[in-house]
Amino acid sequence: MSVRPKKHLGQHFLWDKNIARKIVDAFQEAPTQQILEVGPGKGILTRYLLETFGNRLYAVELDRESGRYLLEEYPELKGYLIQQDFLAMDFSRYFSGPFSVIGNFPYNISSQIFFRLLEYRNTIPYLVGMVQKEVAERIASPPGSKKYGKLSVLLQAYYDVKVLFQVGPGSFQPPPKVNSSVLRLRRNDTRELECDEKIFSQVVKQSFNQRRKIMRNSLKSFLLNLNVEDERLDQRPEQLDVQDFVEITGKLTSGSSKTS
Repeated sequence: MSVRPKKHLGQHFLWDKNIARKIVDAFQEAPTQQILEVGPGKGILTRYLLETFGNRLYAVELDRESGRYLLEEYPELKGYLIQQDFLAMDFSRYFSGPFSVIGNFPYNISSQIFFRLLEYRNTIPYLVGMVQKEVAERIASPPGSKKYGKLSVLLQAYYDVKVLFQVGPGSFQPPPKVNSSVLRLRRNDTRELECDEKIFSQVVKQSFNQRRKIMRNSLKSFLLNLNVEDERLDQRPEQLDVQDFVEITGKLTSGSSKTS
């Protein structure tokens, strides 16, 4: 049976087997026994993942048409194909411990996938995913870059990030209008931050939601009734690294008035 790419699901099916093999090869270092493929589509990655990981592989696919195709093409997926939205999955139903994630991520939810990853950062130690080049660059960007933003800070706080290689539009059907990149995220040694992690996330998001403003202005709601002096509050968020945000969050939650 054939499967039609669906625009509303952000589907661009990878057809280039050399690229598929290259992505799976980059996943060989996955440190967990359990594996989850997100958005297998027509299964070009699935074929190589089954060869390598066998029944350690689960796949989650929202598109029913793709699901029927996958079970017809790869009957060994029966019992391992989860036909629902990755963003709404209850991971504990399928995984008893840590699991690694791989996929050619649907373009329309790629950023949401990474925010979901952050929620389960102590359960998902390793990820290899293909996303729009712009998203990959944003995640991997260092401080000072115009592409550096909230995803950069939040993910780099817990993961070592590396863009592995680029993939052109011609490797997909239908070809997207943008280039893609494959990136790898490996959980770093930071088990927890030296600040309130929930407030840290709020501070980072609010800072970059008003990235043209200096930190002191964008964080007015946090600074209300606090006497916090820190020269970094007079900078814009893209000038600060992860540790800066950690230390600022610590000062905001303690009401410290010492200058850094």
